[in-house]
Amino acid sequence: MTAPVRVSDFDFELPPERIATEAAEPRDSARLLVHDRAARTTEHRHFRDLGEFLVAGDLLVLNDTRVMPWRLCGVRATGGGCECLLLRFDPATGTGEGFVKPSKKLAPGSRLTMEGGALTVTLGEALGGGRWRLELAADAGEVAAALERCGRAPLPPYIARDGEEDVRRDRERYQTVFAQHPGAVAAPTAGLHFTTDLLAALAARGVGIARVTLHVGEGTFAPLRVDVVEEHSMHAEAYELPVATAAAIAATRARGGRVVAVGTTSCRTLETCANDDRTVTPGRGESSLFLYPGVRFRVVDALITNFHLPQSTLLMLVAAFAGRDEILAVYRDAVARGYRFYSFGDAMLLV
Repeated sequence: MTAPVRVSDFDFELPPERIATEAAEPRDSARLLVHDRAARTTEHRHFRDLGEFLVAGDLLVLNDTRVMPWRLCGVRATGGGCECLLLRFDPATGTGEGFVKPSKKLAPGSRLTMEGGALTVTLGEALGGGRWRLELAADAGEVAAALERCGRAPLPPYIARDGEEDVRRDRERYQTVFAQHPGAVAAPTAGLHFTTDLLAALAARGVGIARVTLHVGEGTFAPLRVDVVEEHSMHAEAYELPVATAAAIAATRARGGRVVAVGTTSCRTLETCANDDRTVTPGRGESSLFLYPGVRFRVVDALITNFHLPQSTLLMLVAAFAGRDEILAVYRDAVARGYRFYSFGDAMLLV
């Protein structure tokens, strides 16, 4: 009988100074760790060198979801500070769901004045874990427009701004240059390293570029609350895989090229739609696919990804692709060499 895979098997030591709180500028100046799974060799480069490891006929698959500016800062009726992160919002009704901090000091019916009075958030039913049903109103009457005008980038909580936040800069930097379809509450961070010039240079080398959409939700980053990995259930996230992308993958297979997933979200979308012949079926739906060691990959040949949180589902996906012991050894080396971790951190290419 196979021993269960435990969450504790994916722990590693990460000094706080290795956690990136600012993005590299320019985007493609981030470091790039390139690891060959078959040869078990590693190179240390920069993201702008990516083209040296791709060949004509390869296919990059990008996640073109657009991050919504749904993080709001404001004050409670008592004058104390508060913060809200919308997870869902219906512009037709002005209602939604989201996390509110500090949740313990609030009650249903509480009114929060956000972004200098541009928006008012009224709490409805408490859903647990700091999550509430919400009703939004704007001083100008149009909530969606006020969110677009005043909302902030939904930066991860470990990125502190200490009152010095540059809202416009963070909104631009926490968005890929190819973002198109609105709906994510977190960025597909592996894509943050691309510039329009780099994408053009890759295309000029004969590297194909295709797109999928997976609207990153809170489930991608939710901590595991189980001891055994197989007992975890992923939150469902909406995806779309276009007909053109399915055709591009079939053509890549026919010519012997590689399918290179840009990020764990693109990877999960491709594997959700995978066929046994290593092609994909186009369509849209919701994915709760959980990739961890022991689960077989059917489409993805190479993976571009950032460096992830210990004991996270993202790390487990990477470990499934490259092997747990192998990837933890690579991570230890990355820590020793000063690579920057998490959303604004450096990147890895696994081939």
